Amino acid sequence: MNFKITTIPGDGIGPDIVREGCRVLESIGKKFGHSFAFTEAKAGGCAIDATGEPLPKATLDACLAADAVLLGAVGGPKWDTLPGNLRPERALLGLRAGMKTFANLRPALMFPQLAAACPLKPEIVAQGLDILIVRELTGGIYFGDRGRSADGNSAWDTETYSRQEIERVVKIGFESAQKRQKRLCVVDKANILESSRLWREVSEAMKASYPDVALSYMYVDNAAMQLVRNPAQFDVIVTSNMFGDILSDEASQITGSIGMLASASLGESGPGLYEPIHGSAPDIAGKDLANPLATILTCAMMLRFSLGLSAEADAVEKAVSSVLDGGWRTGDIAGGAQDRAALGDKLVGTRKMGDLVVGALEAL
Repeated sequence: MNFKITTIPGDGIGPDIVREGCRVLESIGKKFGHSFAFTEAKAGGCAIDATGEPLPKATLDACLAADAVLLGAVGGPKWDTLPGNLRPERALLGLRAGMKTFANLRPALMFPQLAAACPLKPEIVAQGLDILIVRELTGGIYFGDRGRSADGNSAWDTETYSRQEIERVVKIGFESAQKRQKRLCVVDKANILESSRLWREVSEAMKASYPDVALSYMYVDNAAMQLVRNPAQFDVIVTSNMFGDILSDEASQITGSIGMLASASLGESGPGLYEPIHGSAPDIAGKDLANPLATILTCAMMLRFSLGLSAEADAVEKAVSSVLDGGWRTGDIAGGAQDRAALGDKLVGTRKMGDLVVGALEAL
């Protein structure tokens, strides 16, 4: 099969990690008889430098014409003083809205090989850590009415959700739970917010269609606490845009390995948007230090969700696990100074880690 992939390397380490993701996809193509045609486009800070805007129309057009989109990272201190509407991060909002990718799937998975890096006590994560957070992505406070008063002394951002916006993302939450441990928790602030009360109303109306899924509710402040107190209680969490933004970052940190975590942004149709959850890390850009495994695992999500290639996605994940089993580590997952010293030549850089995953794929 032939697939068109638009790549947006972006800023900082983005080009370093996207390069390795593409190499893995090419290796999958050779192994399983597929071909991938890559089209590179600009977004974020590099697009601002080149065109004066964070998301050129040509980039969005290239994304909409693709089967899937692979994004590296955007932003950096270089552009921090720009007005809000010209910040690199506006490219992300523009891509999500333009591609109509309303649901962000972010797994928080603790790899057994990296359990020692988890900041929680071992007894808390003895059962492992495997949570999927489904975040609504194109509504809520990030896209609501906003402004400042004429005198500049007050400002507002409005949280607004329609029933249809909630239904479509909660549906993905239910369907995801059906494929996992069949537990869905809707996280909200229904004791205070009217919009959260609508989330509960919609979820209650939908639960009869998913009798095999246990539905529960939790206030967002309690959920933030429970993630560090007893994360094993969660299977799938579905929540609003802002709450999901915060909770998914928290969940990623408790795995102990942010450089390993992928994400997918999906809509009802059209290409999906795939990106690792970490930032652009401009201080290590181009130095062969970035961990490409989150991007490689993001490519596995792309294979599974947008391209319908489950066996190929499984192969990528098995290859990554095999490399970790072999003791290979990049600096961010290498532990402390003593651990790094003990690794010797198994402490590797971006390109070598990509080589190892490709080699593991070929050996499967």
